[in-house]
Amino acid sequence: MITILTNIYLAEQYIFEYKPMTELEYQPVSFKDVLIEMKDIAELMVDLAYSAILFENKDIAHEVLNLEESMNQLVYQARIQSILGARRIDEAESMSGMLQVAEAAEKISNSASEIATIILKNVKFPAKLRQVLPEAEEVTVRVKVQENSQIDGKTLGEEKLQSTTGMRVIAIRRGVSWIYDPDRDTRILDGDILIAKGLEGGVNRFYENSGINPKNTEDEPEDATVSDLDRAVSLIIDMKDQSELAVGLAYTSLLFDSREVADEVVALDSRMDDMRYRLDLWILEAAKRISNVEYLRGLLYMSSFAENISNAASSIVDVIIRDIEIPPVFKKIVRESDEIITKVNVGGDSPLVGKSLKQASIETVTGMVVLAINSNGRWKYRPGKNETIHSEDIIIAKGRRDGECRLHKLSGQNYERNI
Repeated sequence: MITILTNIYLAEQYIFEYKPMTELEYQPVSFKDVLIEMKDIAELMVDLAYSAILFENKDIAHEVLNLEESMNQLVYQARIQSILGARRIDEAESMSGMLQVAEAAEKISNSASEIATIILKNVKFPAKLRQVLPEAEEVTVRVKVQENSQIDGKTLGEEKLQSTTGMRVIAIRRGVSWIYDPDRDTRILDGDILIAKGLEGGVNRFYENSGINPKNTEDEPEDATVSDLDRAVSLIIDMKDQSELAVGLAYTSLLFDSREVADEVVALDSRMDDMRYRLDLWILEAAKRISNVEYLRGLLYMSSFAENISNAASSIVDVIIRDIEIPPVFKKIVRESDEIITKVNVGGDSPLVGKSLKQASIETVTGMVVLAINSNGRWKYRPGKNETIHSEDIIIAKGRRDGECRLHKLSGQNYERNI
């Protein structure tokens, strides 16, 4: 049974390597704009791929594949721009670094499209996986907007949902139609079904704004026996969290030209390889006791998905590790994308001083996800809820620009758009 399961997985991986592309046509556009759009599309595809799994939704899976076509066009544009933009050796080296970042975004999008493809092929995922996906560090929820609720009739820009609840709307279903990656001018109507992603602390407030009373759920008693499948599912959630952290830190390392952060991304990728090995072992062990192994194939694809994202992050920081010059335009790419990365210094009179991340509720108040904290010269990556914030700490976070402004005010520093 183990051999059959492994062969099925490897055979389908081979099939997915061939991806027909539509005819491409070069259109004059700045390299910066191409890379910004590639970064945004890749991140959206990952969010939608996980949403398609969680809600078993083929419409969302189809949109992931549609976005892949857009990514193919952008990859073509990036390659042409890199050739046209290099006239000297030093320019060619700089362009090679930018092209490597573009290829990493392509790798992430390809992995998301593979997940979408298997969903459309009716590959099954264990119910336990869908049950624990909402327990990841960044959860995905679905709510139906009630009439006369706080957000009924308002635009996303007016409500500033991400900066006030920590939840970012990634898709809206209106009747039989979908609106993907809505912008600040998108108006929310009663009856809309919103799919949003963010940190768990903002879920209840997001529900309330939509006119829904948060559900009071009691902690389920833990089973004394943890099966191999339980371990596998739990490890997948950890891999999901670490892969998303790796991407955030990868862009951070380029933005601030930090070898230290780049080294952490490489370490995360190494740990991911170990996690993938343990996960595959547990899945194969679980196959001995499950009559229908079809439900385990999805877990194998999920582990590959997370590992590919982590590998892409490692490719991004390879530019730093090999000491390739990062052109100034790269900072504009990170700063002008949908989700920006920022660095703030905590002032002595900041209300954050002495509070834990849980007490400060940074994610809920500002909508910014904390990637790392530097305290007394030591970095703490993926800090826990009980991590205490001190004066002179440096916080690295990602989110929307209006949330960045709130975070700067909380830290006691003046807000400046330029780094």
